[in-house]
Amino acid sequence: MDRLSSTFSALADPTRRAILARLALGETSVNELAEPFDMSLPAVSRHLKVLEGAGLITRGRNAQWRPCKLDAAPLKEAAGWIDFYRRFWEASFDRLDAYLERLQSADAAPEKPKSVKGKGRKNGGK
Repeated sequence: MDRLSSTFSALADPTRRAILARLALGETSVNELAEPFDMSLPAVSRHLKVLEGAGLITRGRNAQWRPCKLDAAPLKEAAGWIDFYRRFWEASFDRLDAYLERLQSADAAPEKPKSVKGKGRKNGGK
């Protein structure tokens, strides 16, 4: 799986997004990461393995403490990919706005009086 796909796959799970949000505050242990979740430590470890596989976190070893740390580089790549499409949609909305303004201007313009032919005087008028 390519890196961008791995990133989006990892981000698809709300638990993993919550873990990343916590790691954005600074590195911490697996036990501390597991505290807010109603799941076993092995389940949290599986989430961490997915995040690590996607390159979103790194795990170190400091004696018995295994700190987890956010690696935001893959998020930057994902944000760049999303930004390309954000610009596409903004341009589409800008074109739609311009079109709607033209329609509203045409509706708001006063109507020109229509010439009435054939009414009034007959045979040249006198």
